[in-house]
Amino acid sequence: MLSEEDIAVPVGTTLDRFIMRKQEAFPYATGELSQLIRDIALASKIINREINRAGLINIAGMYGTQNIQGEEQQKLDVIADVRFIRALKNGGEVCAIISEEQDKIIDTGNRHGKYVVALDPLDGSSNIDVNVSIGSIFSVYRRVTPVGTVPNETDVLQSGRKQVAAGYVLYGSSTMLVYTTGHGVHGFTYDASLGEFFLSHTEIKIPEKGKIFSYNEGNYDDFSPAIQSYITDCKTRRYSGRYIGSLVADFHRNMLKGGIYLYPPTQKAPNGKLRLLYECYPLAMLIEQAGGMATDGKQPILDIVPTDLHQRTPLYIGSADMVRTVTQGLETEYAAQ
Repeated sequence: MLSEEDIAVPVGTTLDRFIMRKQEAFPYATGELSQLIRDIALASKIINREINRAGLINIAGMYGTQNIQGEEQQKLDVIADVRFIRALKNGGEVCAIISEEQDKIIDTGNRHGKYVVALDPLDGSSNIDVNVSIGSIFSVYRRVTPVGTVPNETDVLQSGRKQVAAGYVLYGSSTMLVYTTGHGVHGFTYDASLGEFFLSHTEIKIPEKGKIFSYNEGNYDDFSPAIQSYITDCKTRRYSGRYIGSLVADFHRNMLKGGIYLYPPTQKAPNGKLRLLYECYPLAMLIEQAGGMATDGKQPILDIVPTDLHQRTPLYIGSADMVRTVTQGLETEYAAQ
């Protein structure tokens, strides 16, 4: 039997209510940005449903084609891409979208939309078949071209400092939406029984120092001496090596517990592997808002000037003290070259 105290416990603050309370921080938006975040949340709820029943309706596994990156598409990659694009088109606030799964800019037809969105619809898709956490990453900008005109690359190829919002959705033991609009980082956990995201993590801050390091051990021999030396030092200090292979999952754990995620250049990917616009920019905005750092080894990620929709970059991101140490080692290495 439930007591009166149990019944009286409030469910919590919903994402919609939280957005409404924060709208005053964006007087120029008059609700459009708030609606855009709701559209992203709606798409993530649908994708969450598809992921949870993937094994039952045969939508796990390969789709049979490659995306623009030359990577094998999973069936859920394609489904997630369609769901996000459809939700953003129908929402009406977005004039253009770029997606990891699409070669060119997607014109939504919403000529009066004031925003553009860059997204990785389903990050870590190689983990889908083995039931490991995966995620979606998104980034939001105000358009540059005049409202009412056809959007073009100038709307999308903006500096990371121009982002007005960024976030991710983590599909794991629980589904979480984490985002920032430049006023702190907040996390919302999805309650499937009510169909709502509820505020569960307020003003997320990453510890200044961490004891987790995340990298692909299989690439170790390709790393520069400075990176190899840093990894050896982490092992000497008995730090915990944790690598899931889903960027969102690795990032989320390190942001909450303190740590660093490293994806240096390799022989196979000399310019780095991760995509600047829809993976590194949004996570860099989040980590800086949470008190951490993100760099390509030479400059802050958010200061990189983009030149291509699918531009790649090295990434070192996480607790500020750990990222500074890596950067100092790389600076010494570059100076000696």
